[in-house]
Amino acid sequence: MTKKQKNVLCRIIIAAALMTALPFVPAEGWTRFVLYLIPYFVIGYDILRKAALGIVHGKVFDENFLMAVATVGAMLLGLYRETRGLEGEFAEGVAVMLFYQIGELFQSVAVGRSRKNITALMDIRPDYANLEDADGALKQVDPDDVETGSVIVVRPGEKIPIDGVVVEGSSSLNTSALTGESVPRQVEAGQEVVSGCVNLTGLLKIRTTKEFGESTVSKILDLVENSSMKKARAENFITKFARYYTPAVCGSALALAVLPPVWNLLLGNPAGFSTWLIRALTFLVISCPCALVISIPLSFFGGIGGASACGILVKGSNYLEALAKTRYVVFDKTGTLTKGVFQVTEIHPSHGFLEKEENREDGGAGEKERDRENAAKKLLEYAACAESYSSHPISKSLKEAYGKEIPSGSAANVEEIGGYGVRAVVGGKAVAAGNRRLMEKLGLAWEEPKMAGTVVHVAVEGEYAGYILISDVVKEQAAEAVRALKAVGVKRTVMLTGDSEKAALQAAEALGLDQVESELLPADKVEAVERLLAGKGAGEQLVFVGDGINDAPVLSRADIGVAMGALGSDAAIEAADIVLMDDNPMKLALAMRISKKCLRIVYENIVFALTVKAACLVLGAVGIANMWVAIFADVGVMVLAVLNAIRCLKVNGKRCSAI
Repeated sequence: MTKKQKNVLCRIIIAAALMTALPFVPAEGWTRFVLYLIPYFVIGYDILRKAALGIVHGKVFDENFLMAVATVGAMLLGLYRETRGLEGEFAEGVAVMLFYQIGELFQSVAVGRSRKNITALMDIRPDYANLEDADGALKQVDPDDVETGSVIVVRPGEKIPIDGVVVEGSSSLNTSALTGESVPRQVEAGQEVVSGCVNLTGLLKIRTTKEFGESTVSKILDLVENSSMKKARAENFITKFARYYTPAVCGSALALAVLPPVWNLLLGNPAGFSTWLIRALTFLVISCPCALVISIPLSFFGGIGGASACGILVKGSNYLEALAKTRYVVFDKTGTLTKGVFQVTEIHPSHGFLEKEENREDGGAGEKERDRENAAKKLLEYAACAESYSSHPISKSLKEAYGKEIPSGSAANVEEIGGYGVRAVVGGKAVAAGNRRLMEKLGLAWEEPKMAGTVVHVAVEGEYAGYILISDVVKEQAAEAVRALKAVGVKRTVMLTGDSEKAALQAAEALGLDQVESELLPADKVEAVERLLAGKGAGEQLVFVGDGINDAPVLSRADIGVAMGALGSDAAIEAADIVLMDDNPMKLALAMRISKKCLRIVYENIVFALTVKAACLVLGAVGIANMWVAIFADVGVMVLAVLNAIRCLKVNGKRCSAI
């Protein structure tokens, strides 16, 4: 909590303690009134000040003015009763202000956490560039000082500071900060590279094609900073309600206090100022909107609390409200619909390798299947041992799939060939494992897998032995999550990814998505979301679900940004409006169901409170409703509305655990 929020919490505790103790203090009349003014001003002085400033600046009818008029009216009516020898209802005015401040505090805490500076994103901004001068000497300079067409050198472990074209060298690039994809990208002379990527293996010389301010990394930072300003936020219901309700009831109360006495005087009858003043004050007490002011925020926070119990962090009631109107859901792929952890998904021994490894006897179908399995295990063993000295993500995937500890010395004469793969001697046999270019370099024919993914081709003793396919794995709940979203009213599901077209189409088909766009950078994703936003209907909401730093700009630009919290980057979590804490995409459909339930309860409270108050206001104006009716219309309606709002806290436990 911030210092300001802690201060409000202290005031709430003090006011509640004083209000609880005052009924036991032997006082009456003006003394009792003054005593109740203490907790009233402790808890409500800032509301009164804001209401006064609103009047000064011409913004009269806001929620602060509404609360000020309602509570001041209650206090004045209590004073009137005290001066007439009756017991004044001072506690009512204090309680209304107290409950209002509690709701405001909860709202402040939730909203205060909704948007922080995305400090993690700054990690992709390079601190320097290695500029090569005419003599070939290197000097570190500020990236802003590098002119277009200059040659910069990027060593292993360094970030590429400026977009350009590789003029010398080959290497693997970690592009996860930009595309969200875990598999490194191989680059060589003549290929374009973008800033923000991390050079993993080889030395690269790059001729810059843009200035630093126009490079990809700078644009990402600008997108995050500016996209939040474009996000349309629904205006708070109480503010809109008070804009019309407050002037109406205040004007009606004033008219009730003045017009009937004046009319009586014109007719020659006794004015009855005191009678009509009591009716006007009763009218104000009845009109007090605490049932709405308290129950509506409580309903939303109950929904937020219920969602939190299911591992869904909603950073504000406005986002919970907007969820119910979601009609478009846009997903990132890696880490969102897929696990983001690359695994061996297929081992395909070549026909020649299979013949060498299988038994020569003509066994049955079962024996041939075992021979194929043994050949696949042997192929994986060769590849894992050859890659045993590498820390490359592909090598890690091979070793994890092998599942056994690889003894030291299993591979000898290891030679890592940048941009191609590795060669080694495993078990006395020459093994080569790498991409298709390595097979072409060895003069071997290779097979192309039908499925999408990263392919490791393996050659043993100079002959092609087969391939191992490494790909991201679709989350078990992803397809069901897409179906669940359709069931709760989502019209269109879209996937935007930096992955290859083949891999993207394969995943989209498996999940039943309506639309897919691939090979996108963060700016491309924002443009795609802009197009979808332009095409949606009035009142419809678009949700984007992502997990990486690269998703931060589009998370900010979407109507509602949803981040995967368990494995997602800090930048994505900070930029998002909703966080799914266990990375389960099924939780988005659950969040929408919670939102719909919460809104249904809110509308029930609105209709109930306004109907009862309208009836009581009429009765109070004509003198039928006394103070007991006024108290029911105020406190009674509030209690019933709050009890109804508490239902938002309850979420079906089976539904949470089932997903």
